[in-house]
Amino acid sequence: MTTFDDRERAYESKFAHDEEMQFRANSRRNKLLGLWAAGLLGKSGAEADAYAIEVVKSDFQEAGDDDVLRKVTGDLGDKATAAEVRAKMDALLIEAKRQLASEA
Repeated sequence: MTTFDDRERAYESKFAHDEEMQFRANSRRNKLLGLWAAGLLGKSGAEADAYAIEVVKSDFQEAGDDDVLRKVTGDLGDKATAAEVRAKMDALLIEAKRQLASEA
């Protein structure tokens, strides 16, 4: 093996790790968003957890965050605007990354 091969393998490994961490952060963010929205909807306990799982699953409908935004905004109705939900998503992504970093 050459140094070039080792470097290539290292870049591929880092890319795979970064992609996995981004996926985990997005999933964690979606769960936290679901729990936040469940609170606004008056859900708690197992009902809130079940709703959070629905939000996580909604992310698999299409690429990007629009599917999650659409679900939560639609479910919340007049309890929160799309802009408020988007801002909460942004804040919770930071929190999700912080949580994942502290678990490592």
